[in-house]
Amino acid sequence: MEAVVAVARLGGFRAAARDLGVSPTAVSNAVAGLEERIGTRLFNRTTRSVTPSDAGSRFIATIAPALAEIQGAMATPEASDAEPRGTLRINCAVAVADHIVLRHLLDFRARHPAVTVDLITEDHLIDIVAHGCDAGIRTRDAVPRDMMSIPFGPDLRFVVAASPDYLRANGTPTVPGELMDHQCIRARWPSGPMYRWEFRGEGKPLTIDVPGTLILDDPRLMRQAALAGAGFAYLWEAHVGDDLAAGRLVAVLDTWVPTSPGLALYHPGRRHVPPALRAFTAALVGAEGRRPRPISGIPSATGM
Repeated sequence: MEAVVAVARLGGFRAAARDLGVSPTAVSNAVAGLEERIGTRLFNRTTRSVTPSDAGSRFIATIAPALAEIQGAMATPEASDAEPRGTLRINCAVAVADHIVLRHLLDFRARHPAVTVDLITEDHLIDIVAHGCDAGIRTRDAVPRDMMSIPFGPDLRFVVAASPDYLRANGTPTVPGELMDHQCIRARWPSGPMYRWEFRGEGKPLTIDVPGTLILDDPRLMRQAALAGAGFAYLWEAHVGDDLAAGRLVAVLDTWVPTSPGLALYHPGRRHVPPALRAFTAALVGAEGRRPRPISGIPSATGM
């Protein structure tokens, strides 16, 4: 089962073998033996790729959480009982650090004073291994495929909002298409391209390249511009929750704005996770009321 999860996560038998510290033949034999035992093909194999079959995807989704718990339970008592120490380096986007991560880190630091926490904020999605980080935190769909990912927290909610003064002067759109007649504060991804605003109506996704003469690449600046009456901004609700509650901003098109996959902590799929990272993962998942669940991500430009 460990071999099956590793092959699915890393996309191949050789990569899984390196991760598990065994030969590719051993991994191939383990997967083949399990397929024969349960009577179904878990992977579609070609000369160029290895991908889970439909049955394999369902099987992996079922066993991965239990396997993660078993692996945690098999840690040596000495490692489990010892007080974590050393330096824990974590990378995440600025907005995530500001609204979510910092409060967890402060609580973790109070309970584990022997650990030095080094938080590196970077809106670009970086190679955490190359930059010497123990782990990263991003939206679940932005986690690199070759990483072990532990989701936590709810899905992320976004809003389209403008100031009351702007709405009084320009009117309130009732469908996304009416934004084409308004000033919108356009957003540029950290990677360069313009963000197309995302909506969902009648069960179908809709993206709009909104008009606007102001382009920004920082949500904090977008919030300030919206407060100043520059137009509509498409923002993470956590950024503007206080402004909405106080009436400084007004959300529109609520039923059209979809949620986005929540956050995940991710790290290289090492067999021996550093004690400080293991303790922080347990604290983070426990605080959010979620159990660790390995998943695979796909590249994303979200910058979170």
